[in-house]
Amino acid sequence: MSEINLTPRDYQQAIFQTAKDNNTLVVLPTGIGKTLIALLLAVEKQKQFPGSKALFLAPTRPLVEQHLQTFKSQLPELFASLEIFTGSVQAPKRKKLFDTSDIIFSTPQCISNDLNKRLYSLEDVSLIIFDEAHRCVKNYAYTNVVNHYKNQAQNPRILGLTASPGSDSSKVKEICRHLDINEIEVRTRESPDVKPYLEELEFEKIEVPFPKEFIEIQVLLKKIHDSAVSKLREKNLLFGPSNKISLLKLQARLASQISQHNKNFNAMHGMSLTAQAIKISHALELLETQTLYGFNSYMQGIISQAQQKKSRAVQTITKSQEFNASLLSLKNLLDKKTEHPKVQALYGLIQEQFSENPKSKVIIFAQFRDTVSLLTKTLNKIKGIKSKVFLGQAKKADSGLSQKEQKAIIQEFRDGKINVLCATSIGEEGLDIPEVSAVIFYEPIPSAIRKIQRAGRTARLAPGKLFILITKDTRDVAYHYASKAREKKMHKTISEVQQNLKKPKTLEDFQ
Repeated sequence: MSEINLTPRDYQQAIFQTAKDNNTLVVLPTGIGKTLIALLLAVEKQKQFPGSKALFLAPTRPLVEQHLQTFKSQLPELFASLEIFTGSVQAPKRKKLFDTSDIIFSTPQCISNDLNKRLYSLEDVSLIIFDEAHRCVKNYAYTNVVNHYKNQAQNPRILGLTASPGSDSSKVKEICRHLDINEIEVRTRESPDVKPYLEELEFEKIEVPFPKEFIEIQVLLKKIHDSAVSKLREKNLLFGPSNKISLLKLQARLASQISQHNKNFNAMHGMSLTAQAIKISHALELLETQTLYGFNSYMQGIISQAQQKKSRAVQTITKSQEFNASLLSLKNLLDKKTEHPKVQALYGLIQEQFSENPKSKVIIFAQFRDTVSLLTKTLNKIKGIKSKVFLGQAKKADSGLSQKEQKAIIQEFRDGKINVLCATSIGEEGLDIPEVSAVIFYEPIPSAIRKIQRAGRTARLAPGKLFILITKDTRDVAYHYASKAREKKMHKTISEVQQNLKKPKTLEDFQ
């Protein structure tokens, strides 16, 4: 076996020592070397159990390819046979490859399907690595693979990798239960053994006013929303908060009642009211936090659906005085070429960043496709800016980027042909996007997992900046504080689960 020269950082070495003898969940910020820990462990297990295999699972094809490349670049050519598994490889060939490979990289779906068909067994697999382990909940393919592994492997060892398992205690416990975790290793940017390796991260919250012309539209739309919600309460269909999540849950519950009893008129009327509230809630989110361009597209979509008589909800909305008054106000703003104040704030930020450092690379994250499209178009008007949109694969063939297109854009970004990437959530998870000078959140997001993944794109090898744009007196403010609170809660939750793992197991723990 060829000699391997790897020089792990102190924290990587410490985590590796734990993971050698324990099923370990590793919680490390994006971009500070989770894959190297997996590599050290794969090498260790190959030496400990000659002839055994390691299996590295990641949720998307680009991530799988990225991990394969990392291993290839660090391992001597003859150390092990490395193979990538995809659904496009025929089953008989996959079976043969599985038998002859030492380290296999795959999506969980592919391995899960093969195991269900008994194409091969995991008895000789001495290590499984689950990247983005926060997905190992409920019936996700990861869970199926790990169940087969626990039943089949002779020398099982499990390593879970994530930037954040979330702040919900029951979810963290579920991940640990599914993966048979008995140790959790957590590090943040501030951990004493991590800090020396990272550069300074400058953080700035940029607040913009919510213009009074926008507030006029907001007040009109809120009347439609609140009217639908109060009718749902009168009908005893909605209790508690009326946020988007509660409304979506109510919609699912009513749909199930209608499918069971065809003539349930209360539920049918409730469905229409719920649909109205959800649609207007989304319109308000676009108005408050996104762009007038995206808000207008959405409002025009509602009008078009009503003209096609798509649903009673859209027809009711478009007949209301408030909706038509809001359209008039919106038209006045568009005629004056007004945009959301965040767009101007972002324009200024980018100008300042590139005048300070013309070689900057910047990622801007935004929730919606319409937003990233407008931002790219606007920023490309600045001299020296070469911006492109970075989207995931869409369900509809007419929008979104294929994986091949995504890889090409990342390469252009790496080569400096693009210097500003406007990305939706596809840019958050794991993809091998190069180090950037600044990360800008066009809006705060309430999720701790996604916030940590976005922020991890900068201040690794060079000092970096993180900006969050917030519209005052809107849901932006609540979302910003929600993600901060959840991040804090996440560390408390992990610490509690860590303590529980160390306690002796009682009969209840196995029930």
